[in-house]
Amino acid sequence: MLVLITYDVCTEDAAGKKRLRQVAKQCVNYGQRVQNSVFECNVDAALCKQIQHKLRSIIDEDRDSLRFYYIGNNYKTKVEHFGAKESYDAEDVLMI
Repeated sequence: MLVLITYDVCTEDAAGKKRLRQVAKQCVNYGQRVQNSVFECNVDAALCKQIQHKLRSIIDEDRDSLRFYYIGNNYKTKVEHFGAKESYDAEDVLMI
């Protein structure tokens, strides 16, 4: 299923900047960055829970936020793209 992961990490101090880098690094492992703090991940439910656990262990829940949008398997009819950054095929091979 396609899951959209978004995050907002408070970077007012060095610890926040470190959390931001860690969250982004984890998201890159599982999906494609489509905007600065937005990733599209084609994962199953178990892997999604695993990602949630990893990201929640990184963030400070009093200062940062994570959002998971479950787009599902029929996402091609639910996603439209306009403007810069070419769209990609979420089912294609992800090169890391």
